[in-house]
Amino acid sequence: MLFNPSVNEVRQFFVTAWDKHQKAEVMTPLEVIVAQIVQLHPEYQAWLQGEDALDRKALEGMQPPFLHLSLHLALQEQLSIDHPPGIRACWERLCKTRDEHDAQHLMMGCLGEMVETAQRTGAWPDTGTYLESLRRLG
Repeated sequence: MLFNPSVNEVRQFFVTAWDKHQKAEVMTPLEVIVAQIVQLHPEYQAWLQGEDALDRKALEGMQPPFLHLSLHLALQEQLSIDHPPGIRACWERLCKTRDEHDAQHLMMGCLGEMVETAQRTGAWPDTGTYLESLRRLG
């Protein structure tokens, strides 16, 4: 069975992780990763605080914060297990010419395209095309 959280559950997870970080509370390993990602994005930190955090919409011209953070988290998971196989080699190659955060953003563009295509067509994500787009970066 696949884990398929609702939009609200995903948002709540990010809000809770950031809140725990701010309060120096005990966090799960995944929450620690989320807090590290949020620390790289001061522009999103306010989005994760306050009573209306779950309902906020991105400003025009801004990538939705929860989507951006989710792509970071998904990519970090892929890199940690080198799946699809070869993604870590693409990452290491990119990091030779730019900093890790910029490399992640480039790779997240490819990841987002793969996910969007899968959603639009109703097909499984095409990891072969994804890896090819990653190899063309940089």
